[in-house]
Amino acid sequence: MVHVLSSRTLLRPTDPERSRAFYGEALGLAVYREFGTGPERGTVYFLGGGFLEVSGHSEAPPSPGLQLWLQVADAAAAHEELAARGVEVLRPPVKEPWGLIEMWISDPDGVQIVITEVPEDHPLRHRP
Repeated sequence: MVHVLSSRTLLRPTDPERSRAFYGEALGLAVYREFGTGPERGTVYFLGGGFLEVSGHSEAPPSPGLQLWLQVADAAAAHEELAARGVEVLRPPVKEPWGLIEMWISDPDGVQIVITEVPEDHPLRHRP
């Protein structure tokens, strides 16, 4: 089993300002961090430890706008383990310009999943 350290559901809204108003104001979720500027800036909200519930039945797959972010301790080890189990790897682990190591897979419905490693020297590992 891949040892997932944290998870994040990624939402790609059609109207970012409306979505920020809903999550930040209507629901009152606390902001974890914000990045960028302008109307398409990013806002990350606290959702506890992060959860994904798989239940019920649907006639159609989830929207392609839904993606999952799963943090692991070692993306290369996760890559080997998942590949050995027959999971199709859409993109092997790569260190991105923003410093994270990311690998992409998808679930049977086509939901894109990024497996992420936060390197020891990355700012996410250090508090200001």
